[in-house]
Order: sequence, then C-alpha cells, then structure tokens
Amino acid sequence: MRRHAAWLLLLPVLLLGLAHADRDPESIADWRSASRASVGLAPDPARTSEAVVQVYAARAVHWRGYFGVHTWIAAKRTDAAAFVAYEVTGFAVRRGGRAVRISDRAPDGRWFGSRPQLLADLRGAGVDELIDRVDRIAATYPYDDSYRIWPGPNSNTFTAFVLRQVPELRVDLPAHAVGKDYLGGQVLARPPSGTGVQVSLFGALGIILAAEEGVEVNVLGATFGIDPADLALKLPMVGSVGFGAHVTASTLP
Repeated sequence: MRRHAAWLLLLPVLLLGLAHADRDPESIADWRSASRASVGLAPDPARTSEAVVQVYAARAVHWRGYFGVHTWIAAKRTDAAAFVAYEVTGFAVRRGGRAVRISDRAPDGRWFGSRPQLLADLRGAGVDELIDRVDRIAATYPYDDSYRIWPGPNSNTFTAFVLRQVPELRVDLPAHAVGKDYLGGQVLARPPSGTGVQVSLFGALGIILAAEEGVEVNVLGATFGIDPADLALKLPMVGSVGFGAHVTASTLP
C-alpha cells in the first residue's frame, strides 16, 4: 500500500520531468527575443498552388509550457500567396481587445521559441470549402472577449471549437492541450476530431470516447487516456507516450 502511495506522489514529479525534457531551451528565454521563425513543416506557397489546411501545437510560453501547449490552424487557399493563421491569445484580451487573432504569420513558426508539432495536413480539391468554413466558424467563436488559462476558454478551446465543426480534419488534439475540453455551459458534444462523443463539466471533469482520441478522462484539466490507434498512453503535461500520435495527412475523397 505504501509503495503504491509513493508512486502516486512521484507521478507529478515524473510528468514534470518529461515535460521539461520536451521543452526547447529557447522557449524558456525572454519571450520578446524568442524565435518565431518557420521550421519547414508548411509547404512554400510559391511552389504549392493547391489549397492546404494544417493544425499545429507547440509548448506554451514561460511556466505554462511545462503544463501544456498552444494550438492553432493555418490555411492557404488555392493559388494564394500566403497562409493565414487562426488562433486565440490572451495578450489583446488583457488590453480590452479580441481573443481571436487572424494573421499572416509563418504557419509553422516557432511559438516564442517552441518548435511546433504538425497534427494535421489536408490538401487538394475541396479544401477551399473547408477554409471558408474555418473562416466563418472563427467569426462565431463565443468567447472572443475572454481568456482563462485553466480550465478555459483559451487558445485550445478555440481550436477545438473550430475542429468540432470541421470534422473532415479528424484532429486528435494532444492530451496536454489544456482547455480543449471546455464547452462552457454545454455538457454533451462531439470531441474535437468529430469521431465520437464527449461529456464535459466546464472543462474540469469529463470523458471522451472516440475513434481518433480513443479513451480520455479529464480530471481538473489533467487528461489521462489510451489511444489504441497509436498504441499510446495519454498523460497530462506530456501528451502521448508510446509509438507517437500520427499526423492526419490526406486529401478529401
């Protein structure tokens, strides 16, 4: 019994250690001078005429990066000269501005030093219509005047809100995308991938059963789960441990 209790006490330390190992040292430096440069995961619009939608995650800024990631959606229409990035930040909200930020920043740029992970990459015919939907849905985000690190609404709440209404992307947001399970006053919904069902009480307690996410249990914002598709465990502060989450890379049928 004491041995089990000791492991439970050591688990947060182990998770924090794994999260620290995953962080880019540059992301811990002064955020004002941290790199926002492209890392080469997005296609060059000058060489890629087809429409593209991508979803990214990167460790959050400062101490928040030990616990979770920031996510965003990047889209390029057919023959467009640049990508458009859709995301939510708390910077403008604190000054009385809007949470939703739509910009032409590098789609695969470092998030203040943190290298992004590509979660989904959808290209080709029919993707322009998806981009139209992403654009319309972003404009209807219900928490555009608020931002809360935990349990939400935050950047991951926004990404999940858009993805639920664009299930063609089938994105499995990382377990440490804190805020992805925040549904406001709603209790029952589709998960971000759109491939199952989700029950959540204000983002602090809930469960997901889905083809993409597998089984996830959220307790006070900490997500534990099993992903049979990737043979991986899902852990708070870490994300997936195992053979690694796959990237949804495809074209529409």
